[in-house]
Amino acid sequence: MTETTRTSRRQPKKASGLTIERVFSTEGVHPYDEVTWEKRDVVQTNWKTGENVFEQNDVEFPDFWSLNATTIVTTKYFRGALGTPQRETGLKQLIDRVVNTYSKAGLDNGYFASDKDAQVFEDELRWMLLHQYFSFNSPVWFNVGTSSPQQVSACFILSVDDSMDSILNWYKEEGFIFKGGSGAGLNLSRIRSSKELLSSGGTASGPVSFMRGADASAGTIKSGGATRRAAKMVVLDVDHPDIVEFIETKAREEDKIRALRDAGFDMDLSGKDITSVQYQNANNSVRVSDEFMSAVENDTMFGLKARGDGHVIEEVKATELFGKMATAAWECADPGIQYNDTINDWHTNPNSGPITASNPCSEYMSLDNSSCNLASLNLLKFLDEDDIFDVERFTKAVELIITAMDISICFADFPTEAIGDTTRKFRQLGIGYANLGALLMALGLGYDSEGGRKLAAAITSLMTGTSYRRSAELAAVVGPYAGYAANAEPHQRVMRKHQAASDALKPLHTNDSVVAKAANEQWAQVVELGAVNGFRNAQASVLAPTGTIGFMMDCDTTGVEPDFSLVKFKKLVGGSSMQIVNQTIPRALKNLGYGADEIEKIVAFIADHGHVIDAPALKKEHYEVFDCAMGARAIQPMGHVRMMAAVQPFLSGAISKTVNLPETATVEEIADVYMQGWKFGLKALAVYRDNCKVGQPLSDGKKGDGKKVADDAAATAAAAAAPAPEVRVEYRPRRRRLPKSRDGRTTSFSVAGAEGYMTSSKYEDGQLGEVFLKLGKQGSTLAGVMDAFSIAISIALQYGVPLETYVQKFTNQKFEPAGMTDDPDIRIAQSIMDYIFRRLALDYLSFDERSELGIYTSAERARYVETGSYISEEDEAEMPESESLKNDAGDDLRVDEGGPVQPSLIQASPKVEQETVGSAHTTTEMMEGLTGHAIDAPLCMTCGTKMRPSGSCYVCEGCGSTSGCS
Repeated sequence: MTETTRTSRRQPKKASGLTIERVFSTEGVHPYDEVTWEKRDVVQTNWKTGENVFEQNDVEFPDFWSLNATTIVTTKYFRGALGTPQRETGLKQLIDRVVNTYSKAGLDNGYFASDKDAQVFEDELRWMLLHQYFSFNSPVWFNVGTSSPQQVSACFILSVDDSMDSILNWYKEEGFIFKGGSGAGLNLSRIRSSKELLSSGGTASGPVSFMRGADASAGTIKSGGATRRAAKMVVLDVDHPDIVEFIETKAREEDKIRALRDAGFDMDLSGKDITSVQYQNANNSVRVSDEFMSAVENDTMFGLKARGDGHVIEEVKATELFGKMATAAWECADPGIQYNDTINDWHTNPNSGPITASNPCSEYMSLDNSSCNLASLNLLKFLDEDDIFDVERFTKAVELIITAMDISICFADFPTEAIGDTTRKFRQLGIGYANLGALLMALGLGYDSEGGRKLAAAITSLMTGTSYRRSAELAAVVGPYAGYAANAEPHQRVMRKHQAASDALKPLHTNDSVVAKAANEQWAQVVELGAVNGFRNAQASVLAPTGTIGFMMDCDTTGVEPDFSLVKFKKLVGGSSMQIVNQTIPRALKNLGYGADEIEKIVAFIADHGHVIDAPALKKEHYEVFDCAMGARAIQPMGHVRMMAAVQPFLSGAISKTVNLPETATVEEIADVYMQGWKFGLKALAVYRDNCKVGQPLSDGKKGDGKKVADDAAATAAAAAAPAPEVRVEYRPRRRRLPKSRDGRTTSFSVAGAEGYMTSSKYEDGQLGEVFLKLGKQGSTLAGVMDAFSIAISIALQYGVPLETYVQKFTNQKFEPAGMTDDPDIRIAQSIMDYIFRRLALDYLSFDERSELGIYTSAERARYVETGSYISEEDEAEMPESESLKNDAGDDLRVDEGGPVQPSLIQASPKVEQETVGSAHTTTEMMEGLTGHAIDAPLCMTCGTKMRPSGSCYVCEGCGSTSGCS
């Protein structure tokens, strides 16, 4: 302790400026002259009306940038009104606008040893952005170099005190932050509870009541003027007397949402009626202490304390309170959990105040009234031709990015004076990465494997160690952060904790051995240089969701997430998409030792099946390499937790990640995830149980556990391997004509105001055999097309094509007219085809067949809300055995003593038809078929595509919109 204190007081030797080494760019060659450019047209249409909502022609991008990245950057980041000379027309203008601002600010503030070093810095930064090696967070692209306030931070933490002035100020400050395209979080625990008295003698309202006003305010402000909701986090300490009300708040609102949905209201995330319920604009998290978690372990009592003098108002059983948290999260995914003592044990500035809250996605954790600007590296770019992780280039990239991020604080604007003061005083940064999942797969390492975790930990350690080493070097040039002097010892203590964690890494392979050795060298320099120079930045690294910027970099995976699925969809000119097997799969197979012929067969199998189970020539011990977030071999919840635990010791902040659980997960499993997160040393954790929220579409009935899929696939493979019979038999379908007189029904319908009639007839056994559709005036093109379609469907039905096949193919098709219907069982249809085949399913398929497709009547849905079962016990008793509510294991699917049990869904088919380019099916629908899962995420409010998880947010692969931090 004495020696550390003495070294921390040494006077640093002032350096003259940074000398920047040229690593990526070429001396004498402009980065733009090294690539081929092409002009493209970017057009976006409204998914409901079909009309163009955005169009910009002849935008200029490098030929290796995907159309998806082009679209996202053009629509999100180009500045200037469309159709005016001020509108940016290409990537060069965008990058120059940002890079030139950073370079000039670096020169003006004394960062560089010479003008030449500034020019090299500029060239290197420009080259890395051009080649998608990294990206700044979205506010940089929105604001830097424009006439708008130069807001560069995406993450903010506010504070609120126990006074009406402070509470109203909270509403105002959040509004300014949301307007600038960012998100904010805060802790409400200073506000006295509803069980305490006011100074006037009245009873306090409590923090939950004030959350209503903030929620309503957030719901009216769309971040950055865009179409997504504001992103915000609300935290409450576990010892607050109103903690139970806080925990159950969103679960009770979810009950309202279900009831309103079943009454016919539009309660989707972007639905017009969702605003009638409260608390939907924030993520909620409970801040737990080690004392509380120990009380849960020991099953003892725990005290809830008054906000004023801290006396215990009420004692509760810790296990019961913890159980309420897990139950609420089971019901609606809120609240998440934050581990207070762990967070503050890694706090570099405790003498300036504790860390009480986080940003909306939980990765940034620092002082109240502070902000953090983010940037993320594309890890896959640092694999060389021999698939060795390039430590030198990665280290140099981190140096440059950290330098740029720190420079941005010199010219940045902030939404409030308090945030500006704190940020300039502590200079918090948040470097991170994307494409970890793709990197591990390319190297032949399973995401949920010891080898995968070792490499991820080593890379994270190298990134943060290099960042703090550069921060110490910057401190020698432009001085340490203003708050460092008061926090020198705790800051250095945290650096030693990071160093010790890095030293404890035990690598398994060549890559992580090399990376871990380099990381240890960086941390040794951090401790040595920091003791002399101090540090320029209080914080250096986080792992953010990287939603929109991940698409900008053409990343296969976002943040710390695993790969989403083995088959992706490539956007083509004209708006269609093409199904392709992940390009990392052949690379992974090569690294695993497979030959060209074997790779070709395995890739072809994956293209057909969407998974690797029983792929030809693929060894079973290699299956784990191809495990994804979705699909037949989905990564188990604890696999996500273990990866978070591997990288957490090497981050200044935390990790934006949601642990996904299947619909069948229990409250106890969620409680275990929360408990293990604490034991593993995580700082925060969020969970999401499939289909726990109404704001997500229902599962499509194709889910199944991996074992059943594996068994089915094995049986299929065994059958295929059996010797073929010698006699060839040719089968021809026979048409089963309807009798001259047959029963039928005529249904009138209206979809978004478009009216029509459907007449359907059936055989004597009740099976559908004929459909006629009447739309439009007789003799019109529409009427003729529908007549022809009806005849084709009717003949196919009579030749034996199952109705279920048509329901699978035509439901969820999206085209106009689409919207509200006059059918109480089908309140919203995505097209007339979607409505017709849902109606036919309800009229002619058995309950068992419909439940497999996820199609229920309004009465069945209402009954499920009340009882946990879609059908009454009386009705089930009268059903034939084949339609009884039993799953394949014979389990009863009605409500049992443990609570509602979710219906079993059919297993994913081992054979999925490959869709062709230009198919009417959407990208999402094809992905559902290939993965065997419904993608459990909201619909994008910009383009209508189903979004996918990204950290603790959702991101749209179609247009790049996010539901939270960008």
